[in-house]
Amino acid sequence: MRTTPKRPKGLRSAGIPGAAGGVALLGVSALLALAVPVAHAADPGPDPVPDLIPGQRTATPALVDGIEEPAADSGPAAAAAKKHLEEKKSRYRIADPRRDLTAGKTVHGRTGDAVRFQQKHKGIPVLGGQYLVRLAEKDGDRVVTGTSGKYFTGLSVGSDAEVSERTAVERATAAARAGLAEGGAGSWTKLSPAAAKAKGHDGKSRQGGTGQLTGKSHGLVVLPEGKGVLTYHVTVTGQDPATGAPVKQEIYVDANAGFPVLSYSGIQAFDDAPAGHPGTAGSGVKLDGAKVGLDVTKDAKSGTYGLIDQRRQWGGSKNPITTYDARDVDANDASGKWPAGLKDVTSPTPEFGKDATEAGAVDAHWAAGQVYDYYKAKHGRDSLDGKGMAINSLVGVTDQGQPFVNAFWDGQKMVYGGGDEENKVFSADLDVVGHEMTHGVVEHTAGLVYTGQSGALNEAVADYFGNAIDVTATGNEHSPEASLIGENLCRTQGPKECAMRDLNDGRTTAKDFLGVTYATDSGGVHLNSTIFSGALWDIREDLGGKRADRIVYKALTEYLTPLDGFTEARNAVVAAAKDLGVKGADLRAVTRAFDAHGIVKGWEKAIGADSDKLLGDLNTKSTGAGAGGGWWATSKSDEEGGEPYSVYAGRTDGKGTPKLLSPNDGRFHVYPDTDGKTVAWAAYGADGVDVLTRPLKGGPVKKLWSAGTTVGNVKVSGDTVAWQESSPFGQQRVAYIKPGEREPHFVDEGRYDVLTALPTLSGAKLGYAKVYTDKDGVQQVSTEITDVRTGKRKLVPAKESRLGISTPAINGTYLYWLVDDIADDNRQGLRRAKLDGSGLTDVIPEDSDDAYFWGVDASDSALTLTQWKPERGWSNSNLTKLVQTDLDGKGLGRVSCNRGEQSFGAADTGRRVVWIDGTTGHTDLVTRARPAGTC
Repeated sequence: MRTTPKRPKGLRSAGIPGAAGGVALLGVSALLALAVPVAHAADPGPDPVPDLIPGQRTATPALVDGIEEPAADSGPAAAAAKKHLEEKKSRYRIADPRRDLTAGKTVHGRTGDAVRFQQKHKGIPVLGGQYLVRLAEKDGDRVVTGTSGKYFTGLSVGSDAEVSERTAVERATAAARAGLAEGGAGSWTKLSPAAAKAKGHDGKSRQGGTGQLTGKSHGLVVLPEGKGVLTYHVTVTGQDPATGAPVKQEIYVDANAGFPVLSYSGIQAFDDAPAGHPGTAGSGVKLDGAKVGLDVTKDAKSGTYGLIDQRRQWGGSKNPITTYDARDVDANDASGKWPAGLKDVTSPTPEFGKDATEAGAVDAHWAAGQVYDYYKAKHGRDSLDGKGMAINSLVGVTDQGQPFVNAFWDGQKMVYGGGDEENKVFSADLDVVGHEMTHGVVEHTAGLVYTGQSGALNEAVADYFGNAIDVTATGNEHSPEASLIGENLCRTQGPKECAMRDLNDGRTTAKDFLGVTYATDSGGVHLNSTIFSGALWDIREDLGGKRADRIVYKALTEYLTPLDGFTEARNAVVAAAKDLGVKGADLRAVTRAFDAHGIVKGWEKAIGADSDKLLGDLNTKSTGAGAGGGWWATSKSDEEGGEPYSVYAGRTDGKGTPKLLSPNDGRFHVYPDTDGKTVAWAAYGADGVDVLTRPLKGGPVKKLWSAGTTVGNVKVSGDTVAWQESSPFGQQRVAYIKPGEREPHFVDEGRYDVLTALPTLSGAKLGYAKVYTDKDGVQQVSTEITDVRTGKRKLVPAKESRLGISTPAINGTYLYWLVDDIADDNRQGLRRAKLDGSGLTDVIPEDSDDAYFWGVDASDSALTLTQWKPERGWSNSNLTKLVQTDLDGKGLGRVSCNRGEQSFGAADTGRRVVWIDGTTGHTDLVTRARPAGTC
């Protein structure tokens, strides 16, 4: 009965969406737990000190402040810091600092030094495991003034991998490919307006690109969940096959079962000379008409001038600031790699003309210098890495020849799209350039992981400094538009209509936090960022730019660690303010700013919901849920997300205790479904993927099939189980098996050239999506129904479905599916047919105002659909919600008024629905017995 919904992705993000048959990844609750995990109750030990904030589920304190304890007064700061941790073992509970901590960069700040240590477990890096020790000079002696960060004391996982590195790379690549499929069938896909914007795409449907993806392993990494999860960290790069947009996905694959447990986007999208240097003073005109000075370099051979600034870093690293002409480069070829044949922007004279202006090159080059100057003058920072790294900007990239309306930092360089009729090239606004380049500063300091709350902090800090750089350089600190980000990027719209974000939007956790899964905007990295950046903006307004910028920079470089959330970041900013001598009314202004935005201890628990929780803190993502016959089934990890996923089942009315159905054997048990008598699911292990079943009344687990590839969309009805398999190249086919049989039946003999996907079962009837070539040689997209008793198939006429269909659902009377016939309208209508293939009817036409659907499921008396609203910006109302109608599409109303994301709706009997809900920032399985109606 369950179907997997297709969902729009977040604004200006490139996260992997939940997709049919796609990979299960870490859920919202898990990353919130990751922000503060692991075993043992907080215990500061027998040596308490003033201003100590205990860690959560770790014995190491999260913050120790207000101390002046003697440290080694000679030798490197890192050695003195380690010695302090060893001497105060009763406080810090770090068993062997010399063995388990590796010193990173020491920050030489205004008030002393801060040493950042990376935690290792049995020699393997721990994701987010960083601890900082701050030292200063007092009366001629070196003292420790405080510590902060995350050291995970409960790790005991082994260091031996059962899965080969090659297998991990293959599965990570397959996971990325499956996620990019977006749940549709066919070679075409159409994006919501927000998703189109997120991908720098105009939203038009067109044949996809080659979609080549490659994976590269970075070796073993321990995820700090529970006792630890040993994983391979794999970076998958390439091109989205549907849109051509660049892909860079960071995926962590369980090293003992080969199942991807965490994924997030690595593309962070919405950035007179000393004697003897070879530079030249030049000039150019920005897109706003202002003439600006540019530092350029003359080529001795050609006599032309290039946008190469060798003045700013001359005498240091000598790495230049260079702007390249990339107007013939596809965005995919610029992401994470260096395009072949790239040349810097040139001019026959030092004065760059109209072509350089229109390409955005003048703006990009000037802005990169402004960003460098800000960090150098205000914070003593030499370039983005603090070590004088080269700053490279590529301007004018396209999306397969189409406009690329976005910009991103890929970990190495800035990449700017060329814009279109309405949007200028993204380098045309200094705060956007500052934002993107600050992602580079964040990467080389706190390293905030780009997902969930830590990702929202990453965006918030980038917005804050991008804005600070802009208003400092332009002198617009007191302008009514000073809080806007990207307000100058539009050709016709005014600043307020054009701006991507407003730091003074007044958003709070209490009324505005959007609980979403990581399939949407990488867990809300853009959606929730202004809650925190708004607090920072308020601090800047109250304390002034100079003091506020120092506080936030100190918090970023000397306090924050990769998995911090909003509450930890508040503590970091307050502690940094104290360290800089802020006190009295000014310190109260800092804490008041966070209070006003609802960033207080325990804020996540204050968000209400109108649904009944069946199973909380699943700590999984995209593993889905199934329902039928008064029962539900879903996957769940342990309370800290450290164990491989297990399948649980329970009654949809909430009575009784949930049952554990799957064996606790180290495999990942995912994609479960139930008909009220049997539960079926897929189990991912090191050697392959099995399709398993077990009766709800008890009995042994039965293996139906072992596949050498990925399996998803498992369905069960009566004595039949169906599923979807994907080839290593992303092709899909549907299989089913009947009781007593040892081998499954593959639809169309399992041919991958005839694409079949998204199975749905009711009794002996199997429905699925199908892409095929008709007798006239035209590729068509439709559905087909197979009678599993006889094997006879009935193809439902394609009508006009040439763009795509998704998520079929079946009950005892009809087969329903979503169709996309009208190009460029971002809607999908609801179509149905009788189970003999006749009676083709548009239940909800695609041109209906309500037809913004992404998923459907059917019970005996109601249809449950996943719906989104095509509104400007993001709010509660345009997150995916569940709506319900009768079997004829009448009486459309909301299932639940919960304000967060609602996904994986599974219809039980009658009007009852179960789904996975992200409202409170946790992935909970919830239910309602009747629709809520109008919200």
